[in-house]
Amino acid sequence: MLNLYPFGKSVTYPLVRGLFSMRYEGLENIPEQGGFILACNHRSNFDPLFIAHKMPRQIHYLAKDELVQVAVIGSLIRSFGVVPIKRGTGDTSALETAAAIIREGGVLGIFPEGHRSPDGTPLRPRSGAALIAGQTKADVLPCAVSYGPKLGFRTVVTVRYGKLIPHEELGLDLASPSTLKAATRRVMGDIIAMLDYKGPAALPEAT
Repeated sequence: MLNLYPFGKSVTYPLVRGLFSMRYEGLENIPEQGGFILACNHRSNFDPLFIAHKMPRQIHYLAKDELVQVAVIGSLIRSFGVVPIKRGTGDTSALETAAAIIREGGVLGIFPEGHRSPDGTPLRPRSGAALIAGQTKADVLPCAVSYGPKLGFRTVVTVRYGKLIPHEELGLDLASPSTLKAATRRVMGDIIAMLDYKGPAALPEAT
């Protein structure tokens, strides 16, 4: 399949910069090589663009399968390297594809919350990122997208890339659900720490 990711990135970059006031922090934390998982909170449909524009390598995002079911749009989304996954079904095919991307030295983008949070309140994270990290021994790069109550023209959007979390620090054991939940909380905790979020300090329980 034709890879339109470089073209899409170059076309959308001036659009995003024109619509919003973008700020980037922690660019030095982005690994220059090797496969890893990029995990980020989810505020809007623009998030994949916000995150990607300062990433030197292609990000293969995990996205809900419904997005690729529309004929023309689905083909276009796939051409950008998106990996569709059927949520809540244990989609082993998608997980295997995601793992292969990392093992081949690629970047896998995951939104642990699974859904957008329009007001910025962190949602309950899912354990998919931890599961894939356990399968591939991948490190995880936490990322945070922050802005005010809502996204509008010339809104200041801050994208922060945190310190890489080495796989060893996640303490993962695929036979132990408790370690998957603990690793998920660790990743989501690092993301929340970078947000301009002023709500309750307690993290939502991982699933």
